[in-house]
Amino acid sequence: MPLWVEYVACAVCAASGVLAAKGKQMDLFGAIMLALATALGGGTIRDLCLGIRPVFWIEAPNYLTWSLVAALITFILAPHLRFPGRALAVADAFGLALFGIIGTEKALDMQAPVSVAILMGVLTGVAGGMVRDVLRNEMPTVFRAEIYLYSTAIFGGAGIYVLMERWLPPSPSHRYIGMAIIHALRLAAMRWRLVLPLYKGR
Repeated sequence: MPLWVEYVACAVCAASGVLAAKGKQMDLFGAIMLALATALGGGTIRDLCLGIRPVFWIEAPNYLTWSLVAALITFILAPHLRFPGRALAVADAFGLALFGIIGTEKALDMQAPVSVAILMGVLTGVAGGMVRDVLRNEMPTVFRAEIYLYSTAIFGGAGIYVLMERWLPPSPSHRYIGMAIIHALRLAAMRWRLVLPLYKGR
C-alpha cells in the first residue's frame, strides 16, 4: 500500500474524530485524544492481533504526525466553517474504505488465511471508531442499526478485493476498486437506509 494512502486515511479519520467531539464540551486535549483513537486505534489492535511488533505508528511515527496535524487543523478551522449535516458520516465512510483495505492487505502480506484477512480489514476499519464512541460515552456506531450498513460494507469490499487478488493478474487497481466498493456501499446504505435484519426477542 502506498504510504500516502495510509497517511490520508489517518488524517481523514483524525479529522472525523475531532468533529465527533462536537457537543461533548471537550477541550483541545480531549479532541486530540478522540482523533488519535479514531486514526490509530484500529491499526493498533490489528497489529497486536497479527503479532506485529512494534505497532505501525511506533515503528513509523509519521502516522502519528499526520494524525496530530490533521486533528489540530480541524480543531482550529471547524468552529469557523459550516459543515454539511453528514460531514462526519461521509468522512467516516472514507476512512472506513481506506482502513478496510489497508487492514486486509496487511494481513494477506502476513500470510494470514483469507477469512482472517477480511476480518482484520473489518477490525482495522471499525475498531478506531468503536474506541472513539466509547470515549464519547455512546454506543459504538458499528452496533447501531440506525447507522445503516457499516462493517458489512467492509466485508463486501474486502471480500471482492481478496477475490481479485486470488483470481486476477496482480494489479494495484485491486485495492482502489475494493476501497471504492466499501465507500459506495456505505454511502448507498446511508442514502437508501439499508439495514441488516434486526434482532427481535419474543
